Amino acid sequence: MNLFQLHHQDMKEIREIPFEKEKDIQHLCEKNLKQLLGLKFIASEFRVAGFRIDTLAFDDQTQSFVIIEYKNKKHSSVIDQGYAYLSIMLNNKADFILEYNENQEKLLKRNSVDWSQSRVIFISPEFTTHQKESINFRDLPMELWEIKRYENDLLQMNPIRPNGASGSINTISNQSEAIEQVSREIKVFTEEDHLVRKPDEVIDLYQQLKEEILNVGDNISVKATKLYIAFTVHKRNMVDVLLLKKGLKIWINAKRGELDDPMDLFRDVANTGHWGNGDYEIQIDDEKHIEYIVDLVKQVYEKNKV
Repeated sequence: MNLFQLHHQDMKEIREIPFEKEKDIQHLCEKNLKQLLGLKFIASEFRVAGFRIDTLAFDDQTQSFVIIEYKNKKHSSVIDQGYAYLSIMLNNKADFILEYNENQEKLLKRNSVDWSQSRVIFISPEFTTHQKESINFRDLPMELWEIKRYENDLLQMNPIRPNGASGSINTISNQSEAIEQVSREIKVFTEEDHLVRKPDEVIDLYQQLKEEILNVGDNISVKATKLYIAFTVHKRNMVDVLLLKKGLKIWINAKRGELDDPMDLFRDVANTGHWGNGDYEIQIDDEKHIEYIVDLVKQVYEKNKV
């Protein structure tokens, strides 16, 4: 994609500055990991069981480890490498927890990690058509991100979306011991997982809320996790939704006192255990307050859209 700088009515193309080495990409991403991917940096060049992982990160939203690999060459298979690393992780869980605890102030317990939501992220200036096609599974615990650097200190980073992914990686799992092992322990959750076996009226209520939230602004994404469906902006959860048998439970990601709730409809869960992010929770079983809820969501969006 070409970028241009507009000055009055004149346009000037902004020149791409290629990365010479994978290390250049790695250093840039590690220094800005929270802003780029919403992840916590744990370690660089982490060695375990004879393997070297470029970047080890942690996702606080899902309480899971994320392995990041950088590529400046286009010949290798992301599927084989990704499953090899996930297999190493699942067979050496204690090493990953130890690495986390040695680099973070807050200690991580083994039973507080959700290994089922572990994933691998590949970052490269460009992926081949074969690499892009290889991720066309709905339950693949891997992501591809293309990164471009331009003059004037501009950076562009875009996810490669699966092209109509509907098949399951389980259909080929018997071809690889690593894929078979990982598939038993790791599950990629989808929006459909939360909708299945829910009453039609609950699904209709969710779809109405979803449409209103997505209309709040640009760059809002839908991300399914094991516990809820999240609506994110710039990798930060804005609102989390849990589908119940009779209605929806909603959490707005704001700390106590940060949200203007004039109708006082939301429950304060700052000191109460809950699944979603933020201190504001509400449960609804009809569309009566959807417009009001979305107005509060807009407050969080305005703080995080830039």
